[in-house]
Amino acid sequence: MIETVREILTLALGALGIPAPERIEVEVPKAESMGDLATPLAMSLAKTLKRPPGKIAEEIVSFLNSKDIGLPDILRLRDDFEKIEVAGPGFINFTFKRESLYSSFAGLLRQGGASFRKDIGKGQKILVEFVSANPTGPLHLGHGRGAALGAALSNLLAASGFNVTKEYYVNDAGRQVGLLGESVFARYQELLGISYPFPEEGYRGEYVTGIARKIMETEGAKYKDKEFSRHADYFSKTACDMMLAAIKDDLESFGVTFDVWQSEKELYDKTEVEAAIDYLRGKGLIYEKEGATWFAATSFGDEKDRVLIKSGGQYTYFASDVAYHKKKADKGYDELIDIWGADHHGYIPRVGAALEALGYGKERLTVLLVQMVSLLRGGKPVQMSKRAGEFVTLREVIEEVGADMTKFIFLTRKADSHLDFDLEVAKAASAENPVYYVQYANARIGSIFRNAVQQGFLHEEGGADVRAALLPTDSSPDDLSPLAEPEEIRLLKKVLLYPSVLEAAVQAREPHRITYYLQELAGLFHPYYNRHRILTDERGLSFARLCLCRGIALVIRDGLRLLGVAAPEKM
Repeated sequence: MIETVREILTLALGALGIPAPERIEVEVPKAESMGDLATPLAMSLAKTLKRPPGKIAEEIVSFLNSKDIGLPDILRLRDDFEKIEVAGPGFINFTFKRESLYSSFAGLLRQGGASFRKDIGKGQKILVEFVSANPTGPLHLGHGRGAALGAALSNLLAASGFNVTKEYYVNDAGRQVGLLGESVFARYQELLGISYPFPEEGYRGEYVTGIARKIMETEGAKYKDKEFSRHADYFSKTACDMMLAAIKDDLESFGVTFDVWQSEKELYDKTEVEAAIDYLRGKGLIYEKEGATWFAATSFGDEKDRVLIKSGGQYTYFASDVAYHKKKADKGYDELIDIWGADHHGYIPRVGAALEALGYGKERLTVLLVQMVSLLRGGKPVQMSKRAGEFVTLREVIEEVGADMTKFIFLTRKADSHLDFDLEVAKAASAENPVYYVQYANARIGSIFRNAVQQGFLHEEGGADVRAALLPTDSSPDDLSPLAEPEEIRLLKKVLLYPSVLEAAVQAREPHRITYYLQELAGLFHPYYNRHRILTDERGLSFARLCLCRGIALVIRDGLRLLGVAAPEKM
């Protein structure tokens, strides 16, 4: 639908000699009286053309409604519309003919999921790096939200023609890993009856004691009453490896996988950090000051220059960030998408400056920020986890409400907005639970089709998946004219908007647009189902309504699949 509007507007602008913008904005009006689709095109052109937007809109509409147009492509497209008119300060509103809606919907049924796909990426390579939690503790809800976003975005991009690689950056170097090792060492000594001072900034969750217990079960009292400094490497590496294994297990339970696990320590071991600094030094972008090594980040738009090596000889976290992004860019990716916690906002200009200095351009970097999640139970904050010590873990939430519920709820808000996650709402089998509401629409349609087979409306040819393969036995799917109820027309239009919603979600890198859309679609379907019988004594009407339901189900299943959420046939 939206593409039809864009196409006819582009042709009209060309015929009128008006330069077309790179992208014509088209939206769904809030009021049905304002048509099916609207565009503020005239207002966006007003400054360029130095004319009032209302006059521009009138010129475009007058041209499109003219009886003397001799352009076949415009005539063909214009035939889809019942009316094209000017509204407000310069909006152009489009109302489709009902026959056009029927025809487009029938085409969707014939093509199935193929009609949803548009090759936006054309094979461009994108690296999506997400989660990347320090392997010093369990994943918390913020990590889970980032995981849901990264996985859904990767699915969306891959379905839209991009060549996507998913990567997890393992921060297994630096002081925090040593602190984890010493924390485990302290608990190990305690388990053996030895008093050992716990590090002041150490990790105190029960998981630390669990790691210490596993080491004791494997090594016995081998390290009893020893000096930590002599065995720091063993305890730090073992603890880090165990935590990383637990993180991988949690993510697998969440349905999230990665193509690459990049170790920070490996960057140092392979001298890639040193090589990146030497590369910048060769370009005259490194200098020494007060015994430290600095990168001239202000030359590339950062607010201040950045330390790469401290005066004591220790590398900063930013040093490995530079090497890591150099390594990613060196692999030839067209876009590097980093998904970070909102507290990392200040890192965006410095990493962008590093990429610019490395010769790749900061425009290659896209950073999506994820706000933290507040966990509630019946509207009240949930107490901290005993296992984690400081927060409720992702694993605990998955075990209580399930991966699908958790993932979908994470994706119900824009990533950089705050999210309240209520456990009781997530477990409720009601309209308050957004994922249940959407999944239940799919399950209801599955039940409709099973009943249709039992009552002889359809032949059962599709095996377990009744909807995927069946069409009405004695009526063409093109014959949707019995769909005349206002709710049915709204549902037709909503389904036909799905490909445009997908495209917009991809262009904006915002998977939450899919969850919004699916909730709205389910919100139209459930009242319709409650008000109208699908299988009636009128076979033509029944088949048309089955076709409508089939289209709705195709969209729900596709949207849920892209979000990484199941679409059960029965609930």
